[in-house]
Amino acid sequence: MRRDSLRCWAVLVAVMAPSVAEDFPWTKNNPGSFYYGTFPAGFLWGVGSSAYQTEGAWDRDGKGPSIWDAFTHSQGRALRNETGDSACDGYYRVKDDIQLLKELKVNHYLLSISWPRIMPTGIKAEQLNEKGIQFYNDTINSLLENNITPIVSLYHWDLPQALQEKYGGWQNISMINYFNDYANLCFEKFGDRVKHWITFSNPWVMAEQGYETGEHAPGLKLGGCGAYKAAHHIIKTHAKVWHSYNTTWRREQRGMVGISLTSAWGEPVDPHSQTDRDAAERYIQFHLGWFANPIYRGDYPEVMKNYVGRKSAQQGLGTSRLPTFSVQEKTYIKGTSDFLGIGHFTTRYVLQKSFPFLQVSSYHTDPDLAELVDPNWPAPGPKWLYSVPWGFRRLLNFIKTQYGNPLIYVTENGVSDTMQCSQLCDEWRIQYLKGYINEILKALNDGVNVKGYTAWSLLDKFEWNKGFSERFGLYHIDFKNKNKPRYPKASVDYYKKIISANGFPNPREVESWHRTAMDTCSATHQHLAADSLITHMEMVTEIVLPTVFTLCILISIVLLIFYLRNHS
Repeated sequence: MRRDSLRCWAVLVAVMAPSVAEDFPWTKNNPGSFYYGTFPAGFLWGVGSSAYQTEGAWDRDGKGPSIWDAFTHSQGRALRNETGDSACDGYYRVKDDIQLLKELKVNHYLLSISWPRIMPTGIKAEQLNEKGIQFYNDTINSLLENNITPIVSLYHWDLPQALQEKYGGWQNISMINYFNDYANLCFEKFGDRVKHWITFSNPWVMAEQGYETGEHAPGLKLGGCGAYKAAHHIIKTHAKVWHSYNTTWRREQRGMVGISLTSAWGEPVDPHSQTDRDAAERYIQFHLGWFANPIYRGDYPEVMKNYVGRKSAQQGLGTSRLPTFSVQEKTYIKGTSDFLGIGHFTTRYVLQKSFPFLQVSSYHTDPDLAELVDPNWPAPGPKWLYSVPWGFRRLLNFIKTQYGNPLIYVTENGVSDTMQCSQLCDEWRIQYLKGYINEILKALNDGVNVKGYTAWSLLDKFEWNKGFSERFGLYHIDFKNKNKPRYPKASVDYYKKIISANGFPNPREVESWHRTAMDTCSATHQHLAADSLITHMEMVTEIVLPTVFTLCILISIVLLIFYLRNHS
């Protein structure tokens, strides 16, 4: 293992500027080069969020509990035991947040619907929540009134808790029909106005962190089996919903149904080593291919089937831990996506690493690989999120080659920061957005069929098991203030300029955007500082002074009693 590590770092130094394929003319010699140009007319610019992370109002107006409500209400599940109970108060601040969207001048807004808000137990036959349905009707109508296209995700991880308790959630095949009922209700209620539907947002995290590591709700550690089983049911559910829409709603509503898959790019540590190239390929297949391959090619990637099957046999199992699709299921699933949503945040170097025979199975040891990062890559926020723009172009070209150049909408791309103090002058986010969006422009010139980009995210929000410690928002939220005020970061002004110019017209203009954005955020920072002082004073007035006053009364009473006893 020590020899592998030494080899790895020696090779890594040699490939700081990795070789680039011949069909990448702009970055053949320099993957960090910048390409000035504009996006095609009609390219869609947007920003996104999700229900549990922003809405709050977790038990209001008839909403049922979700697995994330149950998860965060258990001690030790989320950082500092924080919850999304109130989150950004988005349930009550829809009009305010749509004003922010107007300020950004975006074409679309990607939001998710909370299943338990409109169907409290998750079962249509048991109960519908009209107030929840009305909330999303009002939100969609308000977006359209302001010329903002809603792109709606049916599921961003908040399964009704009742389905988890009763059936075991995505471990149970019954979820397919329950979710299909929920999806059809959404098509019925909102499909006359919503034309872009996403069945699942980032199902890899749902499966791997929900049922393998237990880091996310429902917090189960079903090593080596749970993630594969959950993913199998999710893929079949996606296909059923697509067929439901295609059969029942498409002719009338003329919309599209897709899925949003998030994946990092895997680059071989040594591009001249077939072993490392194979390991990098496995990395992508065990992440993106796990879900994309069945949908676009009819089955799990061969390399997944081979590796998981072999490891399962070594462990003495009669069948592979990776479930199989029947011939009929393969046919049913293949082709069930009108577009592919892609989330992307970072890149890893990958090399072969053989794990010793393990009785305890694990998704993470199945592919026999190790991940590395270049210590020179910028890491402005959490250590998992390094800024490596060139990996995005390679991922997009991989999708083009592997899956027949499908219609792509980038559904999540952004960077967080973890600083405790307020950071409105987020220059690192500006650089991140500039680099990653430019790689999409290069990919378009490669012939990749990308039609839209969604920056992640509109607001600072509840970041799952990380609580409020990571901030992805273009708008800062002061969570200590009961009014949850929103403040634009420098990246708001910069992203707005990219949208207005539909790309990067020339060096002089792009450089001026940066100066303007930084000047604007300095003024906003002064406003935030003043508001924070007011908030602090209000806290003193509302909490500290009444506490001191109460203590004074109690002390006075004690002294009075003492005095009366001494003089009785």
